[in-house]
Amino acid sequence: MSHIDQDIWGLPDPVSQAGFYDSVPTKRLLAFVVDLIIIVVLSALVVPLTAFTGIFFFPFIVAVVSFAYRVVTIANGSATLGMRLMGIEFRTSKGERFDLGYALLHTLMFTAWGLMFIVQVASVILMLTTARKQGLTDLILGTAAINRPSRF
Repeated sequence: MSHIDQDIWGLPDPVSQAGFYDSVPTKRLLAFVVDLIIIVVLSALVVPLTAFTGIFFFPFIVAVVSFAYRVVTIANGSATLGMRLMGIEFRTSKGERFDLGYALLHTLMFTAWGLMFIVQVASVILMLTTARKQGLTDLILGTAAINRPSRF
């Protein structure tokens, strides 16, 4: 067993359990769009609380709301609301759902990569080409987004 296989032993095997990774990149993209809409709406709801001065620093409000939204939703369900709608969730290298620590780390890295276009493009390419459909953050943390297992 290679070092990489040892690090991700708890994740479903991409060959014998390929169903866990089917269409995950597409679902992640759609989840991103859903989450972005939710985040912009939540951010717009914050603006009146700033006596409408938030209009002048709306991108900052969106960034703060986005970070908080992602950490809270991922920590409480191993997926954002968009990911839940698409039927996917994050798992650690041990196959466990994310806790607050993983949610925070994943969101920090997601946010950092989002600020660097080349790194974001590399992450998308990795999602499209790796066996477990992992982005750069997932590869670094040893995590993966998978199709949610049935609860039966």
